[in-house]
Amino acid sequence: MIAPIDVTKLPPAAQKILDPKGPPPLKAMAAKAVVPGMKPADLIVVVVLLAEAEGTAAEIAKQTLAKLPAPVLNGALAADLEPLAIDRLARHYMDQVAVMERLLAMPRIAMETVEEVAARCGELLAEIVATNEQRLLAHPAIIERLYMNKATRMSTADRIVELAVRNKLELTGIPAYREVSIAIGQELIAEASAEPNPDDILFRETLDEGAALEFDPLAEDTHVVSDEGQEEVAQKFVPLYARIRQMTIAQKIRMAMIGDAAERLLLMRDSNRLVASAAIRSPLIQEPEVVRVSASRVMSEEVLRCIALNKEWVRNYQVKLNLVTNPRTPFPVAARLVPYLREHELKGIAKSKNVTAPIAQAAKQQLDRKAK
Repeated sequence: MIAPIDVTKLPPAAQKILDPKGPPPLKAMAAKAVVPGMKPADLIVVVVLLAEAEGTAAEIAKQTLAKLPAPVLNGALAADLEPLAIDRLARHYMDQVAVMERLLAMPRIAMETVEEVAARCGELLAEIVATNEQRLLAHPAIIERLYMNKATRMSTADRIVELAVRNKLELTGIPAYREVSIAIGQELIAEASAEPNPDDILFRETLDEGAALEFDPLAEDTHVVSDEGQEEVAQKFVPLYARIRQMTIAQKIRMAMIGDAAERLLLMRDSNRLVASAAIRSPLIQEPEVVRVSASRVMSEEVLRCIALNKEWVRNYQVKLNLVTNPRTPFPVAARLVPYLREHELKGIAKSKNVTAPIAQAAKQQLDRKAK
């Protein structure tokens, strides 16, 4: 939590404005950043605190913060601002790299603010945040936010994860950190550069292409069955699939976690277990997608095992049923879920020729136990 501002340490003029009983006209002028003689740093604090309050002055102050007069903003940036003031300015000036660079360099900036910047910033600002390795190592959550930010260059994401792996950090905010740390150890990490490298461009274009596709993962699939009975990529997704095939394992893993539904579904079918595992564990995946994937008879055992190990997902009865009846689900995983099925479904499974013989037998045994 960002430390609150101690009003008693502000100049008397500022305290008078912020006094709940202070003159409304004075508050209204201050909310517009108009207080003759007050230092820019103190004026910024006054505007920030007025914006945090309620009433007409608060609304004016919020508008002012978004469009501060240049002399006030530049004067404040030259001072040692309060952590709360830095945070509020950062949230309003995220798209102004020159302003943000000065805010990020302030000694009293709160790490909560840096984390917010890392999560929301654009490409150029992400590059600036990523250069402070000492800060990244001291506050690993910043690495996590940068990695999961779609605007962060792929090469930069690789470098900061490699930094974390080298320093034996555990990044719990990256769902597939184990997978990406393994992949990073097997790849050559590109040096930082002023401009995006070819891999960065490929990753960005792939993200954009996936986002532009009109795709409903609950009604469509990225694959179709050919006349020969073989599964192949649907024509609509061939260009996207071609881009993904050019990526390294580490790039595919990150795409699996931050990409859109089409990219996730393509990557769930990747032959590399690390990639498939990352795709099903994307924080963007929705439960209805999981229900459909759990029923798919072309998904790998790794994907189905990951679903079964997720306690939230297996609370969904349909997911449990799909996993039990899916021949691709590893038997120990499916057998563990059999006792949770309803009796009429157990009877159907016990007689079904569409499930494996061991699962049919497990269903019969469960029915016998219920009968006793």
